[in-house]
Amino acid sequence: MRRSVITATGSYLPERILTNEELSQMVDTTDEWIVSRSGIKQRHIAADGELTSDLATHAAKAALEMAGLEPNDIDLIVLATATPDETFPATATVVQENLGMTGGFAFDIQAVCTGFLYALATADNFVKSGQANRALVIGSETFSRIIDWTDRTTCVLFADGAGAIVLEAQEGEGTSDDRGILTSHLHSDGGKHDLLYVDGGPSSTQSTGFLRMEGKEVFRHAVTNLASVVHEALEATGLTTADIDWLIPHQANKRIIDGTGRKLKLPSEKVVLTVHKHGNTSAASVPLALDEAVRDGRVKPGQLLLLEAMGGGFTWGSALVRW
Repeated sequence: MRRSVITATGSYLPERILTNEELSQMVDTTDEWIVSRSGIKQRHIAADGELTSDLATHAAKAALEMAGLEPNDIDLIVLATATPDETFPATATVVQENLGMTGGFAFDIQAVCTGFLYALATADNFVKSGQANRALVIGSETFSRIIDWTDRTTCVLFADGAGAIVLEAQEGEGTSDDRGILTSHLHSDGGKHDLLYVDGGPSSTQSTGFLRMEGKEVFRHAVTNLASVVHEALEATGLTTADIDWLIPHQANKRIIDGTGRKLKLPSEKVVLTVHKHGNTSAASVPLALDEAVRDGRVKPGQLLLLEAMGGGFTWGSALVRW
């Protein structure tokens, strides 16, 4: 069976760090208030003129370097973002040009915080079908550009960053012991639009708009949906939570991550946590957390990783990966 295997990871965080103390000088908030509700201590903010494509290019280069590949070894770029450089063309094509990749094809996917899972599942299917042998899957966001910095309920949560992986085709036996993407599951519910959205766009207001969120409702749905989609992945493969070596969740809020872990009966030692220093980087958060865990040696060959995320739309999804 043809599998798509993650052979490398990469990430990039903007140089500027915005602490809770600094935010308390901008809006009516405190470090204690932010930490108690989200677990976030700091976040990275893109510099003036630093674009989503710039962040994505840095992360992609880091992944290519780990894989020992050149840009033209890649057949496909799938870039997940809710904050593209421009309305069109796709930011993925800008990254393609930045890398010097002269062949293949590139496009964007928009599923907000679940974007990386949507991009991963999409690239996985291109690789499994034989339409691509190697793919770059990237999550990159400059959420600081769509934040209302007077709204203390949202400006303390979101941030900028990028993460990337290289997917390569390899042959497997068709069992859950294979390396690579074992299964992925995606969902959406358009009826929850008003709970998490941006109040602008080319067709509606001809402006970018700002992020708006009903935090308590999002929290309630997040814990339920994320636990459900994790069980869905396990049932599809005949595996159990005891088989999971690492849960690598969307880094939205420590309370959501803790709640999901409790529902799954997973000890905190098996959960990769970066939200305290990255904030919510939307589509970038899962690959950022994955890259950190790979590079510091926590993730080891043969281990089972469960990736999951939920975002505006609502969208949510999971992927079970054998490292």
